[in-house]
Amino acid sequence: MADKMKAAIFIEPGRIVLGEKPMPQIGPNDALIRITTTTICGTDIHILKGEYPVEKGLTIGHEPVGVIEKLGRNVVGYTEGQRVIAGAICPSGHSNACLDGLHSQDGPGTAHGLKPMGGWRFGNTIDGAQAEYLLVPDAMANLAAVPDGLTDTQVLMCPDIMSTGFAGAEAANIRIGDTVAVFAQGPIGLCATAGARLRGATTIIAVDSVPERLAMAKRLGADAVVNFKEVDAVEAIMELTNGRGVDAAIEALGLQQTFASCLEVLKPGGTLSSLGVYSSDLTIPLAAFHAGLGDNKIVTSLCPGGKERMRRLMNVIAAERLDLGPLVTHHYGLDRIEEAYELFANQRDGVLKVAITT
Repeated sequence: MADKMKAAIFIEPGRIVLGEKPMPQIGPNDALIRITTTTICGTDIHILKGEYPVEKGLTIGHEPVGVIEKLGRNVVGYTEGQRVIAGAICPSGHSNACLDGLHSQDGPGTAHGLKPMGGWRFGNTIDGAQAEYLLVPDAMANLAAVPDGLTDTQVLMCPDIMSTGFAGAEAANIRIGDTVAVFAQGPIGLCATAGARLRGATTIIAVDSVPERLAMAKRLGADAVVNFKEVDAVEAIMELTNGRGVDAAIEALGLQQTFASCLEVLKPGGTLSSLGVYSSDLTIPLAAFHAGLGDNKIVTSLCPGGKERMRRLMNVIAAERLDLGPLVTHHYGLDRIEEAYELFANQRDGVLKVAITT
């Protein structure tokens, strides 16, 4: 095995470049996987723009599909050469947060309690997946075998986008027969739309301004679409619900405007499920919040991870309940990842998700 590998490295805000790094050295509980396919995520763009801080020199990326190259001596139940995925969130399985059922919030404690988002390690606190090889820590808690017959593209959304979008629908406590609005139909919003349908919502309203994304939302389960550049989205949703409002509103963009709009379309007692990554303080509009007396809930979610979550998501794909392959609109080799970042960061050419192959 070579001593060096290619990797997409965060240099400074505005610069992620393809460079070389030493081959990862695994510990007894780890696994080394050879990446076959990964992606660029919207969160990676937040990192690129300096809106989410990470250490300079970090390998970016958190959506790995690959083949086991090497196993630590304590890792059992897997074989070298096996096709696997690992979630963007890779919990240890034994921290206080994990044992409290909060796998996404795994991580070392601080003087003031748990460090938020500690379970998100790839491309955040340790080297990530936009590379030829990836070290997977606590492999027995995180590696999930890819079922025979499923392609890389079919399972590529499971590590993050699918898990996150579904988490938004799950946290919204959607019931059979509910009405749900999903603000923003990027990849996470589209998965939230699909998740709302699987949860039993019977009226799903998708909000965006890009015709191709609205068409994809219809394909994945939206019953109605609202183009916010053509109509007032809040007014349109209230009209569609005969003034009742929605049972749940899912925010999948991370902007003050969409956050406020979610509150404005909620029925009394409704739930705002927030998935966006925010880069500035939020303000809660008083009227939409009913002065704090509306029995509303505001919940946030970070992508659930771990091998059991990945197994369940791949079951959904294998059972043909959902096909997320069409979300992959562009394909690039790792050697062209800087070009892929430029495309994705500027949302050109109708891009939804970019597959990066090695």
